[in-house]
Amino acid sequence: MRRWSPSACRGFTTDKHEPSLSKVALSWSSGKDSAWTLHLLRQQPRIQVAALITTFNSAADRVAMHAVRRALVEAQAERTGIPLWAVDLPWPCSNLEYEDRMRDVCQRAKAEGVTALAFGDLFLQDVRDYRIRQLKGSGLEPLFPLWQIPTDQLGRDMIEAGFKAKITCVDPSKLAKTFTGKEYDMGFLQALPFGVDPCGENGEFHTFLYDAPVFSRPIAVEPGEVVERDGFVFADFLPQ
Repeated sequence: MRRWSPSACRGFTTDKHEPSLSKVALSWSSGKDSAWTLHLLRQQPRIQVAALITTFNSAADRVAMHAVRRALVEAQAERTGIPLWAVDLPWPCSNLEYEDRMRDVCQRAKAEGVTALAFGDLFLQDVRDYRIRQLKGSGLEPLFPLWQIPTDQLGRDMIEAGFKAKITCVDPSKLAKTFTGKEYDMGFLQALPFGVDPCGENGEFHTFLYDAPVFSRPIAVEPGEVVERDGFVFADFLPQ
């Protein structure tokens, strides 16, 4: 098993005795995995997480797939004390347009002294390979702090560490609609049918994190409507 360690930061230092502080931007989905990535990065004393990067569906003003309201993501960023870099995407959005917008983000990162982008990917090799290709030549190093951590253990670790999240989106072809809106807790993990990844890495479900040690205080939310759209089931959560 390959776990992330300070050696993943190779190339960040300029002196073998006095390593320089490395500025990292983190891809922030609003869910548990990106928050756990922040948790691990903060354990590295020579890393400064300088920005949270979130893509929004500009038509809906929500995070793509997770369908989390922008106001809630802004509340997350405020509670981490890290600037939010919002990337507004048109809807529908072609892959070419997406890559153009992300290229602009990379240029901004370089201009502000960022040396790497971190992602919360777990085991999907094609996604990892795509990110590496997109950063090639950008001057930014891709980091994957959660890579190949067993997801059953990872899910338990997050819950035991006090990470609290709601299920905001379910793919009903992979998981029953009744899981939408549920709390991501031990009961949720135990109720998952065989073959569903405990962290939803295959797209079975997505989450919104409302409380965690990476926050200065919890985010109070209340449940809204549950809707089925574009082949997915979404649970809305509103800031209190």
